[in-house]
Parts: sequence; structure tokens; C-alpha cells
Amino acid sequence: MKKAQIFGAIIASFFLSFGLTEVFNPVVHADSSKEIVFWNPFTGPDGTSMQKLVNEYNKTNPEYKVKNVSLTEADMYSKIPTIVNSKKGIPDLQIVHVERIKDYVNNGLLDNYNPYLDDFSDINKSNYVPEAWNNGAYKGKRYGVPLDIHTTFMYYNKALVKKYAPHALDDNIVTFDEIKAAGEKSQKDGITGLGLTWWKPNFLSLYGQLGGQLTKDGKNPNLNNQTSRKVLQIYKGLYDKKITSQDGQDPMQLFLTNKEIFFPEGIWMNNQIKESDVKYGVTNAAQLSDDPDKMVNWSSSHQFVLLKQPKRDKAKTEATLKFLSWVRTNSLEWAKAGQNPATLAITKDKEYRKMQQSFLLTNKTEQESLKIFNYRYNGYLADYLDRYAYDSVFGKTSISSYLNKLQNTVQDEVDAQMTD
Repeated sequence: MKKAQIFGAIIASFFLSFGLTEVFNPVVHADSSKEIVFWNPFTGPDGTSMQKLVNEYNKTNPEYKVKNVSLTEADMYSKIPTIVNSKKGIPDLQIVHVERIKDYVNNGLLDNYNPYLDDFSDINKSNYVPEAWNNGAYKGKRYGVPLDIHTTFMYYNKALVKKYAPHALDDNIVTFDEIKAAGEKSQKDGITGLGLTWWKPNFLSLYGQLGGQLTKDGKNPNLNNQTSRKVLQIYKGLYDKKITSQDGQDPMQLFLTNKEIFFPEGIWMNNQIKESDVKYGVTNAAQLSDDPDKMVNWSSSHQFVLLKQPKRDKAKTEATLKFLSWVRTNSLEWAKAGQNPATLAITKDKEYRKMQQSFLLTNKTEQESLKIFNYRYNGYLADYLDRYAYDSVFGKTSISSYLNKLQNTVQDEVDAQMTD
């Protein structure tokens, strides 16, 4: 180790020993008493969009300006419990994924908005996408105000659809049967029918279509069942017939090089795909049924929350809600990042309505297809699905073993938590 590195480690150890971590984390504090410190996990292009949005707000010359602090998602989530429990340097406003709210409330990490909402009548259920708004409440109190509702849908190659599935998009719903038929035709030309992308939303979307529930009692997981087995069997059947991308292949590269017909991914990837030469369109996630009332499009939501403070500053909190109220009617910049803002006001914006992801909000049936799988212990489920992903589909383990381990892993984590 170089001398400079050793010296740095010694200095860091010294400060950590005396609890002086604030020296190494200057983003915690406001630059003045009239500043709202806003933490969020937007560090990529979406971080640039959020900074632009904050800049626009600050140009309105509010009494309290917003200080935008973007942290990597893993770093941010690891800091939250520590900083709340330390009762020092707590940000005034925080973005979290909606699925974390229940667990955060039960662990005493959040304050609720209820004492302030009477003075902000525009922050109410009639002004937001219902699925995003409803999931921001817990035990009769409002803990989250939604920024967006982000969804995994499906990109498709226009030329390949015309050649191998000419009528699949007549109703804007592509079924698994239509994907199978298209993939069987395209194999001889070396074209993949369906990309196997982020497993969690793909699994949950199909699980939801089949009527699956993540829990029956709100606590214990309900994951090792016939519904989960059917999800895995459907994907494994497509994989074994080489309808899908194969283990070791990059589904994104296949799509961008015109070697893949259908590519399920998040709406947030749209701006990246736009930069390629591929001629593409967007539609709903793959569905079992062509009945629009049975559609399920996996979704989540970034929500503004108030981390618990030992003594909340009423004036600053009210100023924070003024910012949230402003965001509700000024979300176009966030839509430009490839997101769907959760405010219904955006659906009236002409520029937004021209954006490809807008169909999910401007059409009522589409909007009702958006489903947030808001299980309190979603994090443990997500960890397993992200870690072991397509192992049973690829034949690295049996379906029975995969589901048994999934159930037991999540159950063990739940049991390790303190009882409510």
C-alpha cells in the first residue's frame, strides 16, 4: 500500500473512532438554515434530469431552496437507518422506492405527512395515479408522496414484428403464445423471439397475471406454490425451445443489432435505446391473455418521504411540501428522463403525450394495468430473484429446489425481524 493510502486510512480511522464521520460526508448538511437537503438515488442521466428540475424550482426564488444530493442507491439505502438512528445530519427530504415504506415505518424510520396535508390540498389522491398514491399510505397515514410510477414494458423491433408476427400488435397486447409462434418462425434466420432481461419484474408480472399473491397474511411469504411453478415452467418451456435468448447472451445487444424481436425492459431505458439505429416501438409487457382488463405491467414508484427527525422543523417541512406541490405541476423534465411522473397533470401536457411511455398513463385501461407488488419484505424477495435470476430456467437447478430455497430464504429473513 502506498504511503498516501496508509496515511489516509489512519486519518479516516481516527475520525471514525471519534464519531466524526461528518467530515467525510459533507453532503449531509444544508449550506444554510434556509435550505432543504434532498437525498435521492439518481446518479445517472436521471440524476441530471432531477438536478435540472431542482434548478427550475430554485429559480422561482422560494424562501427555502433545495439542495439536490444524489447518492448511489446501495450507499443511500445503507446510510438511512444509520443516520436516522444517530439523530444527526438527517436530510429534510428523501426518495425511496415505495416497497420500502412499510418496513421503514415498522422500524421507526419515517415521519408521516398527515399534520401538514390540510394546508396542501392539491396533494391528494385525485391528483395522482391511484396505484402510486395508494401504496404511499400505510396504517391510515400518508408516508409517501409519489414522484413517478415506473414500469417494465416491452420494446419491439418493427421490421422483425412485420416479418414474424405481423398481427401480434393489432391490439397492443403481445401474448406469450404470439411470442412463441414468432420465435419458432424466426429461429431458422438466427433471430431470437424474446430477450430474457431483468428477472424480478418479468417473474412478478406473470405471477400477477396468474393471480399470485406474495403473502396471505401481510407478513409470511407465499412463494413456493403452483402459481410460481407455472411461471417458471412457462419461461423454461420457451427457453428450452430456444424462443428466448440463451444463457450467456446479452439480450440488449441482440435487440440493438436487430437479432431479437421482443425486448422487455423498463421505460427508463427508452432514452438509451433511442440513441441506437434500431427501429423500434413499445407496448405492454408480455401477457398470457389478450384481454386488456387482465393485463399486468410490473411497476414501482419513487416516493418522497420524510425521514424521522427528533425535532421536526415545521417551517422547513412546510417549505418541503411547497416543493412537492410545485413538482406535481412541473414534472415534464422528469418525463424527459424516460419516466412516467405519478401526477395526473402530466397527462394533459402535449409534449408528454407524444412520448412513447405516455400510453401507460393516458389510457385508463393501461393505467389500471400498472401493479406495484408492495410486500413489506419485498427487499428479501428482490435480493433472491436478482441473485439467482434464471437459474431454474437455464437448468442450473430444478424448479422445486429454486422455489423451496426462495421460500425458505425469505421466510428466514422475515423470522429474523423483530415482531410487530
